[in-house]
Parts: sequence; structure tokens; C-alpha cells
Amino acid sequence: MTDYVLSEATRAKFKKISTASIATALFKRGLRNQFIQGVVPVAPKAEAMVGQAFTLRYIPAREDRNPITVFQNPNHPQRVAMETCPPGQVLVMDARKDARAATAGSILITRLALRGAAGVVSDGGFRDAEGIGALDMPAYYAKPSAPTNLTLHEALDINVPISCGDVAVFPGDVLVGDRDGVMVIPAHLADELADECTNMESYEDFVLERVKAGEAIIGLYPCTKEEHQQKYQAWRKENGR
Repeated sequence: MTDYVLSEATRAKFKKISTASIATALFKRGLRNQFIQGVVPVAPKAEAMVGQAFTLRYIPAREDRNPITVFQNPNHPQRVAMETCPPGQVLVMDARKDARAATAGSILITRLALRGAAGVVSDGGFRDAEGIGALDMPAYYAKPSAPTNLTLHEALDINVPISCGDVAVFPGDVLVGDRDGVMVIPAHLADELADECTNMESYEDFVLERVKAGEAIIGLYPCTKEEHQQKYQAWRKENGR
């Protein structure tokens, strides 16, 4: 879907950028629906999740197509997705926001993590969530769910455009996840947003210091007074920002 390749320099920038800053930068460009709704971290991580999207689409299960024996098929899309998601990318699963059954469990997600994936996102459930949360790899889901995916989901398509939490996700889009949730960045905007948001984060760190020191918000955030801009430039020089 895209020829864009996320550079390590851009990845490193996004590791230090909040989803809130990304949401604001995308809003300025007219993109209002890039935050995946209804997903939370399985367990908070010290480092942000950053990677390009590799997708798996589930459709509603039909009983005659999804007996437990389908897992004997070496080409089962759920298993294939775990074995083919490239290192450094994020497996994103479309479960139609239906968390009544799992979209994966700890064994499959552990395999995904050991293969070097940057993370996993599902708008459905995970089983064995405690084990997934113990992994170093970031994982996002709607909630824990014990029933096997076959109960309600049929894994069908790999690396096609999907919906996840009401957001369109195209293969190669850049996902950034923190403790608030996950933002989806169109690939062609990733590099410029990384630079813009780095500057936004710098100014907001300055603002937070001033607010904690008792400064009023008006004229400071957003910056509409030259005196604050001058103070910010001095702060940047002093702090190497």
C-alpha cells in the first residue's frame, strides 16, 4: 500500500512523542479520526510503541467454517500473520470491536514478540492477558476474553486495509502507542509529524515548567505573547532543546 519505510531516526523521535501531540498535529491537517477507540494497554510499558502496520482482518465466524480443526491447516491466516509480521512492525487486528472472543492468546503473541515485532493492537479481546502483559513488547486490546477466536471470529485477510477501533488502517501506516492509547499516522505524513511534534513536545515541557511555577495560561498556551517566546528560546538554549 506504500513504499514508505520508517527510518530509525524517525522511530526514535516518535518514541519521545505523546499520542496527544500527534492527535493535535493531525487535527491541524484535517485528520480527526486517527485515535483507535476502545483499546488500552494490556500492561503499561516504559517505552512507547512505534512501528508500521501489518494487518489481520477477522470477519464474523460461521459455524460450518470454523471448527477447532481449522488450526491444523498450516495456512490458517491467524497463524500465518504471527509468522510473517516483519520485525519492527505492529500487528494490527480488525475484530470489529467485538471482544466477546479473543483474537489471540499469550502463546501466539509471545511468538510474535520473539520474532521482533514492535507491538500488537486488537480492537477485540486477548486470552491469557496476564502473560501478554508480562512481555516486553507493547500490546493493546479492548479487554481480556477467554473464548477462542473461532467462537466469533474468522481470520481471513493478511496485510489489507482494515478498520481498527473505527480508524482506517492501511498497511505501512505508522502506529504510535503510549499509556493513553494508539494513534495511526498516514505513512506520507510520518517524517514531517515527527519533526513538528518534537518541537511541540519541547514547548509543552517549557509551558508545564512555567505553569508549575505559577504562570497563567493565557498568552502562554498557545503562545501569543512575544515575552513568552523569548523566554522559551532562552529555555531551549539552557536545556539543549
